[in-house]
Amino acid sequence: MRIMVLRLGHRLPRDERVTTHVCLTSRAFGASGVIYSGQKDNSLEASVKRIANNWGGEFSIEYEAKPIPRIEKMKKEGWAVVHLTMYGMPLPEKVKDVAGKGKVLVVVGAEKVPSEVYELADFNIAVGNQPHSEIAALAVTLDRLQGGKELERAFESNFGGASISLEPAEKGKKIRRG
Repeated sequence: MRIMVLRLGHRLPRDERVTTHVCLTSRAFGASGVIYSGQKDNSLEASVKRIANNWGGEFSIEYEAKPIPRIEKMKKEGWAVVHLTMYGMPLPEKVKDVAGKGKVLVVVGAEKVPSEVYELADFNIAVGNQPHSEIAALAVTLDRLQGGKELERAFESNFGGASISLEPAEKGKKIRRG
C-alpha cells in the first residue's frame, strides 16, 4: 500500500510545530510523503528534507496551492481518499475497507475543513468521536492501516541511506552516526 498525507490549511506561524509533527509522524509511520496547502513554508520543507536525508528512507514534501483539485486528480488516478475527522465513522469499522486499497491519500485538516473535502472523501473516519490531536489520529490511522508493519521497518533500520540511526536499548541511548 502506498500512502500520502495531505495537510490542509497550514498557517504561519500558528501551525509550524504541528505541521512539522504531521510530517514526522507520516514519515515514521510509513507514508511516502506529505503534500501541504495553506501558506507556503520553505523552512518546513527544508526541515523535513533534512530529517529525511539524515534519518534515511525516501520521503517527499511538496506544496499545493489548490488542494481540492489535487484531491480530485488523485481520486481519478485511483487513490482512495481518507479524511480524518471526529465527525466520521469509527476507524475500527472502516479500517479493513481502507486497508484493501492500493493507494491511500490521508487528509488532515488545520483550519476549518471545506465541505468539499467531506464530499470528495471515500471515507470520513474518526479516531474516537472526541476532540483531540490530529497527530494522534494520524499515527493511529497509519498504524491500523498497515497492521503495525511500519514499526517493524523502523526497528529493522530499513530507512536506507541514513547517516543517523538508533539502536534500541533497555536503558540509555545508543546512536549510530555515519
